[in-house]
Amino acid sequence: MIVPQFWAEATLQQTIGQKSVSLRRFGWSDESLEAASVHAQQRLDEASEQLALGLKTVLRETKKSYNGADGVPIREEILGRLDETILTRNLYGAVCLNTPNVLFADVDFESDEKPSLAFYIGVDAILVLFGVVLCSIVIPKLWAVGFLMAVVGPMVTGPIHQLFLGNRGGAKQVGLDRIRHFATEHPEWNLRVYETPAGWRTLALHKTFQPNEPAVVSFFQAVGADPIYVRMCKNQNCFRARVSPKPWRIGINHPLRPRPGVWPIAEDKLPARAQWVEKYDQLAPQFASCRFFEALGSSTLAPEAEQVRFLHDKLCQADSNLPLA
Repeated sequence: MIVPQFWAEATLQQTIGQKSVSLRRFGWSDESLEAASVHAQQRLDEASEQLALGLKTVLRETKKSYNGADGVPIREEILGRLDETILTRNLYGAVCLNTPNVLFADVDFESDEKPSLAFYIGVDAILVLFGVVLCSIVIPKLWAVGFLMAVVGPMVTGPIHQLFLGNRGGAKQVGLDRIRHFATEHPEWNLRVYETPAGWRTLALHKTFQPNEPAVVSFFQAVGADPIYVRMCKNQNCFRARVSPKPWRIGINHPLRPRPGVWPIAEDKLPARAQWVEKYDQLAPQFASCRFFEALGSSTLAPEAEQVRFLHDKLCQADSNLPLA
């Protein structure tokens, strides 16, 4: 995990054959802006050489704060550090905790959760059997089977899936059941479960992890971790948790300025940003980002994970009765 303090940009117009192309690379450093500029130029020179040799390369790196191009680290305003844990302000203004080795996973639920491919296949299989019976008894036509699969299948799968979820307590309960099942199957794990506005958050305390190791991948799959979050962890080689409310959930309906506002921003835009942040910081303490729900598994504690847990719970106000946002 890399979250640099300083950023720079280098560009080059290069001619390849009879075609003119534009190259852009970013550079970063924790030392100084000058060091970031040197790094940007080094990366630009490398890209130029690759292009001259006929090798494939990205022409212009995109300016994204998080989950950007491979090899480009998190690009957000740094608010604080605790050992290897770094607090940043994300693109829409909330505070995020970034850690290289303490496992967080968000498990979101939606009332209109889409059926999986396997669920569709299962419903279609039932319809095929019904169609075969129908063809042999009522309508001796093969096209009836195809009609049931192509037309009736998509129409009935959604309602059947909602009925299925309802019988299991709804999407939220299904998500919690997945987490509990994993804890039962892995009693050596020490998991804390938090309720969030959109679902559940889990935190592993028994040991530290690398984001790409097999145990993490298996855990994400077992609990049904948010796919976007999983991809971000892989791209940025870190785990992450939002520890302050989303602005639109606490009555702030105008976005953080400037837009898109990828860090760092121009000097003349800082006053407007500071004004927005001041209002946000006044309202945010009235809400919790998540609420502690239950502990599962063993009582084994990795000191580094416990340190991150303490910071996370304090910033999220996880032990309060404040409304979730």
